[in-house]
Amino acid sequence: MFAKPEAMIFDMDGTLFQTESLLIPAYHATFDEMRREGSYAEETPDEGIIIGCLGMLLSEIWRRVLPNAGEEVRQRADELFMRYELEYLEKGYGELYPGVEETLSKLKEAGIRLFVASNGLEDYVRGVARLKGIAPLFEELYSAGEFQTASKVDLVHLLLERHNVRHAWMVGDRSSDVEAGLKNSLTVIGCDYAGFGDGSELNGSHTRIRHFADLSGLYA
Repeated sequence: MFAKPEAMIFDMDGTLFQTESLLIPAYHATFDEMRREGSYAEETPDEGIIIGCLGMLLSEIWRRVLPNAGEEVRQRADELFMRYELEYLEKGYGELYPGVEETLSKLKEAGIRLFVASNGLEDYVRGVARLKGIAPLFEELYSAGEFQTASKVDLVHLLLERHNVRHAWMVGDRSSDVEAGLKNSLTVIGCDYAGFGDGSELNGSHTRIRHFADLSGLYA
């Protein structure tokens, strides 16, 4: 049991949003389009590669998915992928994890300030929050794409400074979330339900949860 925090800062993918429910169809559509237009001729890289990269900055993701491709190919993949993700979001693809909306509402009613800090692009992060109906629950949504931060550590630091937050929890599923929390002296809650990384991803967390709804039972 922890002291009730002033604020909670959430990662988006793998924490609030079941990313693979949107990512996989957008990923395959991206490479189908690239083959049609002639910008890429090979088979679609294994989808497990991009799933394993979730939580990284997009530039790093495409270096891992397309290690032997030129920068123009990676940029085209990035452009198409974002287009298809937003298009599919608008069509209703993608799901929140069970209990997300209800738990966020309960936390907000308890007086806890809610924020998002994601390594994704601004349109994507805001699009997910808006189209899945949770945007009004957050005080602000921070994305690496909007603020051009080099790491989640920097993004969370910026959020804390801008909103004068002194006691917060960092809630996420990847090592970048753990690092961002610890280096900003926050309590780190590891979300151990997405299954994207191995168990070591959350080493250093102060505790781990198996269901999002468990959050509301962690503070006194």
